[in-house]
Amino acid sequence: MVRAAVGWQERRPMTPRRISAWILAFDLIWIALALGISFVIRYGLDWGIAGAPFLSLAPFLIATCVVWTFLSSTLNLDGFHGGWRLPAVVSHVVSALLCTMAILLALAYLARNYMSRLVLLYFGLLLLAGFITIRCIAYVLMRAKCRQSGVWRVVVIGTGHLVRELAEKFEHHPETLCSVAGMLFPQDSAAEDLEFARANPHSVTLNTFGVADYLHEQRVDEVIVALPYAANPEFRNLVDRCRECGIRISVVPQLYELYVTRPRLLDLDGLPVLQLREPHASAAYVACKRLLDVALAALLAVPALLVVLPVGFYLRVRGHHFWRTELRCGRHGKLFSMLRLDLDRPSRSSSRVERALEALSITELPQLWNVLCGDMSLIGPRPEPPDRVQNYSEWQHRRLGITPGITGLAQVHGLRDASSSEEKTKLDLQYLMHRSLLIDLSLLLQTAWTLAMRLIRGPRSVPRLSSLDSSSPESRLTSEDALLSAYRSQSSAD
Repeated sequence: MVRAAVGWQERRPMTPRRISAWILAFDLIWIALALGISFVIRYGLDWGIAGAPFLSLAPFLIATCVVWTFLSSTLNLDGFHGGWRLPAVVSHVVSALLCTMAILLALAYLARNYMSRLVLLYFGLLLLAGFITIRCIAYVLMRAKCRQSGVWRVVVIGTGHLVRELAEKFEHHPETLCSVAGMLFPQDSAAEDLEFARANPHSVTLNTFGVADYLHEQRVDEVIVALPYAANPEFRNLVDRCRECGIRISVVPQLYELYVTRPRLLDLDGLPVLQLREPHASAAYVACKRLLDVALAALLAVPALLVVLPVGFYLRVRGHHFWRTELRCGRHGKLFSMLRLDLDRPSRSSSRVERALEALSITELPQLWNVLCGDMSLIGPRPEPPDRVQNYSEWQHRRLGITPGITGLAQVHGLRDASSSEEKTKLDLQYLMHRSLLIDLSLLLQTAWTLAMRLIRGPRSVPRLSSLDSSSPESRLTSEDALLSAYRSQSSAD
């Protein structure tokens, strides 16, 4: 028999808005402390130094707080948006800090207000260290809270991959203070779901009438429904019984458009209307991104040539061509020739040098020419060959709506060209909905982090395909802490 939670206490899940507000509050406190510490480091405790009185920093402090509050609210700088990843947290904070410092320098210049460069340097370094520390402490506290018995216990009802995807997302978002206690699969679920349920040693078989009582006994706080037929009478009966037992109900819409739209709930006198808004990039963003692409590609062209030329001659000696072109689909499916060094991926050679070239993506450097030509961008979905694109679903075709890139959100998550198009599409569309210049800069920094980690760990540690590890929700469900993985064996009419 499964173990139930010990004790009954009032608890509630942490919403992303609450954790963001707390982190922003500590950020603002640290801004004031960091500015004072920077002043003391530069001038000591003499508060009346000519040309740099401490009170003159008040406008600078106010401007910093205003700019950081704006960036935090628009760019979700709490570190938990999109799932906790330390490289993403550092990259987002660095990008936002660079933007903040640029704005402050511009304001100081326009106001002709003197600001010591050393104070500004100390201030920026202290902010970087403090902001990252605040987010790491918040993550550790959330993880520690999730391991306690007072977390919000959730059970997911549904079929297919969506159920396991929900469990995985809760695992990556400890700030919700929710723990997936188990899953419920209806009797008419796919064979894969039922086999998964039967393979779990803690699974139980229940009829519809017994589900609500069993969930109440196990101290479940909320049921999340991910069923395409959630309106049938049998299910509505289950919902009513759960409500009578004090169990909250949440519903996941079954529309694929939600992956590529910004949903907003409108309440019309008690009638909920889910509005789907298509994400649109402004003309200013498109123009600025193109300028950024050209500037950075031109800046990187010379050092890239210093790497590509000797590597190309090495490949010629090994019997390869210098480079090759591959036909790929760009924006709106337009075909173009993508350049790359003539090396297979994954490398079939036993040469350690060639494995290192492939692991560090040196083979992709010639694509800077594609960026200068306008066929590609530095940041965007990786372009795929026509034979893959012609098998795209309507949902996957959405990734063709933006210019492909050398790197992107899928790549910093470890997905490569050989990875599933389905997995890459989810991340590419997530980027499509939240595009901004600061996000692009953050992804460039995350790419540098990823390549540095590959260089440190060596070529053999490069991930080939994304997969769930032993810490994933699917493996956790077979542990002693799992609550249930039940499927219905009979209807309520029996």
